[in-house]
Amino acid sequence: MTMPENSTGAQALRPHAEDAFAHELKALAAADDRPRPARWKLSPWAVATYLLGGTLDDGTVITPKYVGPRRIVEVAVTTLATDRALLLLGVPGTAKTWVSEHLAAAVSGDSTLLVQGTAGTPEEAIRYGWNYARLLAHGPSRDALVPSPVMRAMADGMTARVEELTRIPADVQDTLITVLSEKTLPIPELGEEVQAVRGFNLIATANDRDRGVNELSSALRRRFNTVVLPLPATADAEVDIVARRVDQMGRALDLPAVPEGLEEIRRVVTVFRELRDGVTGDGRTKVKSPSGTLSTAEAISVVTNGLALAAHFGDGVLRPSDMAAGILGAVVRDPAADKVVWQEYLEAVVRERDGWKDFYRACREVTV
Repeated sequence: MTMPENSTGAQALRPHAEDAFAHELKALAAADDRPRPARWKLSPWAVATYLLGGTLDDGTVITPKYVGPRRIVEVAVTTLATDRALLLLGVPGTAKTWVSEHLAAAVSGDSTLLVQGTAGTPEEAIRYGWNYARLLAHGPSRDALVPSPVMRAMADGMTARVEELTRIPADVQDTLITVLSEKTLPIPELGEEVQAVRGFNLIATANDRDRGVNELSSALRRRFNTVVLPLPATADAEVDIVARRVDQMGRALDLPAVPEGLEEIRRVVTVFRELRDGVTGDGRTKVKSPSGTLSTAEAISVVTNGLALAAHFGDGVLRPSDMAAGILGAVVRDPAADKVVWQEYLEAVVRERDGWKDFYRACREVTV
């Protein structure tokens, strides 16, 4: 597959979903003979197939973008086909942003109408701003107005995205209430309004652990249909997710192929799951959990960094010595408390596990 290029002709490091998987979206559109909601590029069935994967009648293989319960994806897609906005909720690393991007790409063919939520996100990022040079020269006018991604999505019948909604200040969050309930965005300076056309909807993501930052008001929460994205149910599912994403990222970075490192990927996932759950996989030994989340996304980062070490400073084969420092950095976030947790886990669990001696030695070397 040829990677998309940016405006300068250079290869994009991380293409948008609609570019990276353009061949799959095109094949799905050609094979899709089911009813499509207004301005949707694909039918709900095809959108779900794009996310979950499958093989089309012409032999085209659609790679899974999300590995998890099918019903979760079906509920999310169905929500977007109604007038209800979608809130993807979950702990860090449950692929909320990934799912949001791919949903927008499949539904609207454009995942870039994005508002990134932070503590400093202003109201203008959700409503609209002004080109102050034109505003001062000619006064308020449509030419001086700078539409937000949400306003553009409303006008064009597209899907807008708001990432990390709970990080946005509460008063700014509530600017979405009129948009989601009335499907209208007033522009009082011009005595006008923008009414959403059919096809418009909004996907927001929020972190379970951010509820204490800027809790959503009950009025705003009622405007969303909430879908909770769980952590992978099994170790095999999590290994599959990590291997797929690392392979995709590795190809963009010219790193070694993932299959040669599946054993190490399984070790990382096992360590993360056991520390996350507070018990070993066989249920026999309780362990302390560190302060970090040890999410699937962090496992992907650790393995990708390990592959880079293997490629540039090793023989291209992923080994425990390539993984150890990354695992230590992910586990030990609090140098005092987490280091004790990690050392106890190494001595009580890893040291005694058959076939893990090389992994134990590599981790001990970077921990001491």
